[in-house]
Amino acid sequence: MVSQLRALPGGSLHMPLSGEVRQHPMLRAIEGTVQVFTSQHRTFFTNVMVQAMRASEQGMPVLVVQFLKGGIGQGPNNPTQMGQNLTWIRCECEGCISNPQVIPETQAALLALWQHTQQVINEGQYGLVVLDELSLAIDFGLIKENELLNLLKHRPAHVEVILTGPQMPESLLDVADQVTEFRRNYVV
Repeated sequence: MVSQLRALPGGSLHMPLSGEVRQHPMLRAIEGTVQVFTSQHRTFFTNVMVQAMRASEQGMPVLVVQFLKGGIGQGPNNPTQMGQNLTWIRCECEGCISNPQVIPETQAALLALWQHTQQVINEGQYGLVVLDELSLAIDFGLIKENELLNLLKHRPAHVEVILTGPQMPESLLDVADQVTEFRRNYVV
């Protein structure tokens, strides 16, 4: 792992020099990346969670959003705090979403979660945001692909975003800084 010196959003380190205030040349906001983790099937990306936990342990505010998982009454208004800097939220619905046919209450819960996610990303509240299974929510027609593309394009520069899920749209692969595809090779 490489250590990087980061300036906090909106802040900088100033060094007085002959009465003038100058910004330290090593401190500038480092632009966040868009990473995609995809596979041919639904799976849990352990290394994404390790990355999220590592970033939060180093003091970066991290948000993990599970769009298609529910069943525990969590939702945007009742997040789980996993340590000091890791916030975890799920869709506030009865169970997990596994197909495009959802009841109106589930659709409303998913849209509320999506609106909350867009808001906190646009406000720059988190340095890293994991959008788990968002590709399936797009594939199911529950979230609009162009809304996500717009969010990624206009997010604050310091916000890193990780997208996970199968059936990742080509447009998201095109805007990603890094794409990781997991494959299973079966030996016969």
